[in-house]
Amino acid sequence: MSQALTVGLPPDGTLGFLHVDMDAFFASVELRRHPELKGKPVVVGGTGDRGVVAAASYAARSYGIHSAMPSSRARRLCPHLVFISGDHAHYGEVSARVMAIMGEFTPLVEPLSLDEAFLDVRGALHGGVRPSEIASEIRRLIIEKEALTCSVGVATSKFLAKLATERAKPRATPTGPVFGSGVFVVEPGTELDFLHPMPVRRLWGVGPATGEKLSRRGIETVGDLAAQPESRLIASLGRAQGRHLHRLANAVDERPVSITHGLKSVGHEETFSRDIVDPETLRRQLVRMSDAVAARLRSGGQRGRTVSIKVRFGDFTTITRSATSEFPVDGTGLITSEAARLLDAIDISPGVRLLGVSVSQLSSGEARQLSLDDLGRSSDDAIDPVVDEIRNRFGGDAIGRAASMSGSGRLSNKKLGESQWGPSQ
Repeated sequence: MSQALTVGLPPDGTLGFLHVDMDAFFASVELRRHPELKGKPVVVGGTGDRGVVAAASYAARSYGIHSAMPSSRARRLCPHLVFISGDHAHYGEVSARVMAIMGEFTPLVEPLSLDEAFLDVRGALHGGVRPSEIASEIRRLIIEKEALTCSVGVATSKFLAKLATERAKPRATPTGPVFGSGVFVVEPGTELDFLHPMPVRRLWGVGPATGEKLSRRGIETVGDLAAQPESRLIASLGRAQGRHLHRLANAVDERPVSITHGLKSVGHEETFSRDIVDPETLRRQLVRMSDAVAARLRSGGQRGRTVSIKVRFGDFTTITRSATSEFPVDGTGLITSEAARLLDAIDISPGVRLLGVSVSQLSSGEARQLSLDDLGRSSDDAIDPVVDEIRNRFGGDAIGRAASMSGSGRLSNKKLGESQWGPSQ
């Protein structure tokens, strides 16, 4: 099972927590690969009517385009927008190199996603070195080695460092991007001055519903919230959320940097260009997704005990179903069989917009004992090592299951990140 190792100490008032966030990461990587697009409005995402924007260049943002926006709306805002479907595997490779640069300064690096991470550099503050100098050096090395830019927030806690990053970032304006400072520092003793004027919705945990509830009580800024007795917030929001928000509003965040060893889950999901109501069509998609998930598990030396499926209908109603086995598995046949059993129990007649398969409760290299129920399927999974070897030597589409055949008769195995942001047509 994946283990989380919490290291370091909670904030002690020492300046030394960094939040590093790459600037428009996916779009910037694509602009690096396609320099002829420099200065043009570019987005990475699904190009079809059901696609969404994953990342927008700052030139695109000047038109009001942002991540998670439907691609159709982005295209209306900027008819000459350049769409790139994206290359998740390549972004992962670049991310690994960027994270390695951060690791040169401290072993305490907590990745939040491919393009951002928390760092605790307090252990590197010797010989008069300041956290801001480390932040600037990280930026310099990323620019030098990857030709990409990032923004860094520096503070006495993770929460404040993340908010500080926004002050350091470039801003999109109708006349083009305005570059920020690159590094912004919240000095010790100025935390409340920095935090309290902000809108209360900037606090982690304040979504639209909570924000509206607070607004009805006249609480608009973080300072307004901090002035409320904790007991009143608990009465209004519940004990957990009331205490959480009261502490954040008073700049109390004792979370240390946490390093996670191993993945928590491996999955693949896809939004279809049209809702699917045919069970056989969904079954073929399920086989392809299970094959992709199983192959990624084996390539990473992982097995998992819980198989889950995710189904989103045309009205955006989303359900998940899971099953946990006694022993961890990584076989295509076993994962497909379990996912299909879960799908068969769901009424798909309303039409399926999105389907996903994932495996969680992972462990590394743990042997699986076959049960009598497995014997009829184990021969199917016995071919997996052969399939993996052929794909490693001749490419990902060199061999696959019959369900992976496209209408033209060619293999079309699922790729990492494929259709992650919606269909391309």
